[in-house]
Amino acid sequence: MWDTGPQARLTPRLSGPGPYRLATVCLATLCAILLVSIIAVAAHYKSTRQGGGEVASETQKQTQDANVSALTATISALQQENKQLQRERDELRAKLSATKAPEVIRPTAAAPAPIVCPMDWHLFNSSCYLISRLSRDWPESQSYCQSKGAHLAIIHTAEEQTFLWDLLPRGHWNSYWFGITDSDTEDQWKWVDGTPLVGGFWEVGEPNNHINEDCGYMIKTTVLSRVAIRSWYDAPCTMALPYICEKEMGGGANAAAPH
Repeated sequence: MWDTGPQARLTPRLSGPGPYRLATVCLATLCAILLVSIIAVAAHYKSTRQGGGEVASETQKQTQDANVSALTATISALQQENKQLQRERDELRAKLSATKAPEVIRPTAAAPAPIVCPMDWHLFNSSCYLISRLSRDWPESQSYCQSKGAHLAIIHTAEEQTFLWDLLPRGHWNSYWFGITDSDTEDQWKWVDGTPLVGGFWEVGEPNNHINEDCGYMIKTTVLSRVAIRSWYDAPCTMALPYICEKEMGGGANAAAPH
């Protein structure tokens, strides 16, 4: 039989706080393991992030390097193309020079010689004018001018009229024949070259054909107030008056001429 006495009942099942101490140790161990795990995970996550940044940076650098290489290749290709175009240009120039006709050198046109009027003649535009000191009738005056290779003056512009009028000496009644007449047909005034008069520089009331006045003259007088463009009169062609000859010199540059 088993002893079931009081001594047996006095035997302890467990003595002291042993089971709680073991549980505490186990719990502390688990906490330590968990803390290490957390630290390890955090470290791994940080390492992973840093590694990703480095990968992204490396990828960006590789992309930039690729772009630079592409640009360098493009520049090199353009330089080669430019050299090729220059070679083609030079070849075309050489071919053009070989086939170009020799340049014809034309002599430069000489400048027109200046017009020099004879002694006592006056230059205006391309004509020389003589203010005579002798008196003749109108037909004789025209004959004298023709003997000098000239004719009685033909006046077309106010500038020419003023130029000649300014050459005349002012006197009591200084009158000079010029190259106009209506001796062929009354009131149809013509120049000595046969062309009809257009306009003119007549004095008011002139020409009046008083006593067969068929030839024209101009005056420069101190008796009456006269101006160049109102200085033409008509008179009988038989009157003896000084005259104005005109010698047309043709093309040439105007120049001061001996008078």
